[in-house]
This record gives sequence, structure tokens and C-alpha cells, in this order.
Amino acid sequence: MVLIPEGTFLMGNEDATAIPGDREGPVRKVATEAYMIDAHAVSNERFAAFVKDTNYRTTAETEGWSFVFGGFLPDDFPPTRGVAAAPWWRQVHGADWAHPEGPQSDVATRADHPVVHVSRLDAQAYCAWAGVRLPSEAEWERAARGGLEHARYAWGDDLTPGGEHRANIWQGTFPTNNTGDDGWTGTCPVDTYAPNGFGLYNMAGNVWEWTSGAFSPGGLDGLVPMRGGSHLCHASYCDRYRVAARTANTPDASSGHLGFRVATDA
Repeated sequence: MVLIPEGTFLMGNEDATAIPGDREGPVRKVATEAYMIDAHAVSNERFAAFVKDTNYRTTAETEGWSFVFGGFLPDDFPPTRGVAAAPWWRQVHGADWAHPEGPQSDVATRADHPVVHVSRLDAQAYCAWAGVRLPSEAEWERAARGGLEHARYAWGDDLTPGGEHRANIWQGTFPTNNTGDDGWTGTCPVDTYAPNGFGLYNMAGNVWEWTSGAFSPGGLDGLVPMRGGSHLCHASYCDRYRVAARTANTPDASSGHLGFRVATDA
């Protein structure tokens, strides 16, 4: 884990890149106490140790299915139900953290990739076992900024400084053609790409990360916040790999691009 000292930072975004309804703004000065945050998202290897020790069953395993990006399914995969507003998401029975694309897949060669298909309930169960917690949104964003004041990305304002990719996101035309120019078309190892100024890896792209708290004031909509974007984010559809960007889901939701990293008090 990395120590983030007590301090203040400018949180949020209110320029034209903000996505309506995401409540990124207004920009405000926020103070945080000192805390520790993991340099990486929780990997399949670490989550497997938790499952082995506790016999825990995730939400996806209990429900019997999770959402998988359709482009990752074999051509001969049986027909599945899609999400009306986002038909690239398919309901796949047997998809879970150990079988990310369904029962025909496994994580044997992906021990160092981030665990996915974990709900926030699953992430909280892991935290209780490990003696840690999920970071708050303020803690997550301050850590992601890496000491940069109000930068667009976790490493600065240029998406590919000097032509160098700094995140695992979608290149090409979403959702039909991912050129993989950044080296990956699915998840990548948790320590891929250069770390930010605090030494934290993949604070943009790869997988969405659960945080604590509620998405809206008072939490009346029942949604909880996620941060960082994923390998499926593209500027034409989901420009949420920006450091101030946020979105939300229900705490029992799981999908093939949703994971978490942990924190603790200093």
C-alpha cells in the first residue's frame, strides 16, 4: 500500500468534458486525513486466496450469471439476452470471477489481472476478511491525481504523452473494432503501464473500481459510485477514464469490467 498524507486537493470537474447526470462538479477543495491505498487493483490471485480461505460465493455465483461483453464470446456461443440500451452486454450463465467469459473460460493465465465480476457486496466481504476497506470517492480521486492539481488524467492532460499509452482503454470504433493499440483488448495485469505520481497503477482504464459511500446526496437512488473507467471505455461513448469522472451501479451488480482496490486508515 501507498501512504497518502493528510492534505487537500481540488476535486471534481465542471468543464465541457463532464457527463450530464454524473455530478462531477462543482470543483471544490476537499480535505482528507492520511490514509493508505493499494498500488494495484485486487488481482485474481489475491481474490482466490480469499475464496479459498472462506469458501465465499460471489453475487454472480449465487445468482448464476453475470454480464459479459459480447465481443469476448465465441462465435458459436449460445444465444444470450442483451441489455436493451447497451446490447453489447450479454447475460451469460456461468460467468463469474473464476470464469470471466462464461463456463468455457477461466483465470488460469490471468492470476495477475484484476478480479472482475465482483459486486460491491463481494468487495466489502473481501475487505472484512483482509482487514481493509474501500476508499471513499475523495480518497480515490486524490490518489488518482498523483499530486497533479486538476489534471484531466491520472498522469496529466495529454492522453498519450509522447505517443505513449498510459491506460488500457478502447481504441478504434466502439463496440465493433478494438485495435488494441495500447497492447490489450481485454483486461491487463494490475501493474501495467507507468504508475502515477503517487506510485499507483491503472487508476484509469482496465477495470472500474468500487468506492464507498453513495452516488447521490442522501443515497436515495440506491446507487453506489464506481471510479476509473475500464478497458471498454472510448471517447465516443464512455469518456470516463478522466480522473474526475464517475458513474454508478447497484451494490449487487457485477460485470466483466468491474473490480476494486482497497484502502485503510494510516
